[in-house]
Amino acid sequence: MYRDRLALVSFLVSVFVGAQGAKTSFRPRNCTLQCVHQGTPGCEYCRISKEDVQSTLGFTSAGLFGGCVPWPCPSFLGQQTPEICQHYVHAPQNVTIKFVDDPSSKYDTVVVSWSPSQYGVAFLRGFQVTLQALGGTQISCQLFLIQNNLSLAAAHVHRVYYSDSFSHLSLGTQYAVTVMALPVPELWDKFYHNELFFTRTCPEKNGLEHCKKDWYPRHVEVHQDSQDIVVTFNLAPENLGISRYFSACFGGGSRSYEIIHPDFSVNSTHHTYRLLNLHTGTNYTCEIAADIVDAVRKTFFVQVRYNLKEYSALHKEAPSLAVILSVGVLLTASLAAIFVILCQKRLRKKKAKTEIRPDIIEEYYDKHLEEQQCVVLTNSTRPPELLICYSSNDGPAHVRVVLKLATFLQRHMATQVHLDLWDALNIIEEGDLGWYCKRMKESDFVMVICSRGLNQKQQSRRKEEEDDPAENTSLAIIAIIAEEICRAKALGQDLSKYMTAIFEYSKQSDIPSMLNLVSNYMLPEDLPLLFSHLHAVALQKPGAYLRVENISENEYLKLPAGVALHLAIQEAKILITG
Repeated sequence: MYRDRLALVSFLVSVFVGAQGAKTSFRPRNCTLQCVHQGTPGCEYCRISKEDVQSTLGFTSAGLFGGCVPWPCPSFLGQQTPEICQHYVHAPQNVTIKFVDDPSSKYDTVVVSWSPSQYGVAFLRGFQVTLQALGGTQISCQLFLIQNNLSLAAAHVHRVYYSDSFSHLSLGTQYAVTVMALPVPELWDKFYHNELFFTRTCPEKNGLEHCKKDWYPRHVEVHQDSQDIVVTFNLAPENLGISRYFSACFGGGSRSYEIIHPDFSVNSTHHTYRLLNLHTGTNYTCEIAADIVDAVRKTFFVQVRYNLKEYSALHKEAPSLAVILSVGVLLTASLAAIFVILCQKRLRKKKAKTEIRPDIIEEYYDKHLEEQQCVVLTNSTRPPELLICYSSNDGPAHVRVVLKLATFLQRHMATQVHLDLWDALNIIEEGDLGWYCKRMKESDFVMVICSRGLNQKQQSRRKEEEDDPAENTSLAIIAIIAEEICRAKALGQDLSKYMTAIFEYSKQSDIPSMLNLVSNYMLPEDLPLLFSHLHAVALQKPGAYLRVENISENEYLKLPAGVALHLAIQEAKILITG
């Protein structure tokens, strides 16, 4: 019974001591090395200065203490009790870095805290704390000793010891703090604990409105006014002294840069400016920042949309395009119905056969046609493959026309079209030039869309200037095609694989002279001739005329893809030729 009570009392005492230890924190006091050795009251946990070491031990400590090298135990602990230096103490635990208030807006201050390890705690005599800037030369050391006649128990591992403040730390910098347990015998590598941390950045410590180098416009509003993009952003506070800003935009192979001088007398908090000369339909990535070194930039995205009101204003004296298309579609449908009736009557009277390529006869022809033969397009088992080459130097409107043409050819002219805009993944894998060369070899036909921009680039290629990589690729492809044409011509081979085409807003003079040896088509007027070229079908024969459904004359406007092609051509005509 007595033993049970004694065990209970011992347990309660240990719990009480542990609880007290958990709540105890120790901050260093101003006391001397002699006070620590003599065990004077009030010297339980002391900071030791370099001057005190020099005066007490009689030698300069710059080489050891100043250099943050752990002191040999006998030099300051083992003079009176040499046996203490024979024991091992494990590294501290729970190392924590805490930021404290610093009146300076340029620097930070921290305090380090830790708890002793339970292994070897009875022989613990002090700590050394080192703080160093990673990648720099800044280093600081602090030495703390525990009173000689004070022996810690296992219950004291919950104590929290604090260092002095480490001040004058640069903002936004990474530091390493090392807490070492003393004594440090030889051949012992578990006496310290490392922690890495970053000091606070200027915005974290002082707020963004007080940091000139870190400030950037937080609020940016963008809207379109006619063909211009209007941007409004918040200005920097007056105390930062920022009076000038810059804006840069990238997109469509071009770059614009603008210096902004706000008028603070009009508005001291916000400023509005315009982004001019941006191409319609092009996506732009824009940045705005204070015009200072290493300023933080605010990124926003812009797309200039085509203004239908302006397009309508250009044609306000002419009938509406939608009305014209509607009337045209109705008339075309009526004529087509009349033509079909007449065609059926004539088929009953005469049945003429025309010798044409067998696969085309099976796929596209009505087999009992006479003077005016009709071609009905269906899915071909193996449509001809066509590679389209073009230049983007004429702007996004021209590229849009090429895209609409490729769509029309693939949907309604039984042709497999290869276009770089449709095969971005393979272009990334094979490279621009590799992709074009491979498709040129695999395709049955190669068509070069000639334009003013293509011809100008071809003529100025010898000048030493920095070009858009995409334009350099298109010029290289044109040169390769021209070389293949000249080689085939010299060998007397067929040149039908290659052809050129221009749209209504281009001229015959826009065709490079090296490509004049091959067939040329004016689109969309020559769509039937292009169909004849791709499928090797004669449009006219004795006693017969071939009419291609939805392609001949202006019948392509009956199709949605044809209307889209027509609108794209008209828009490009307005933007390119004015």
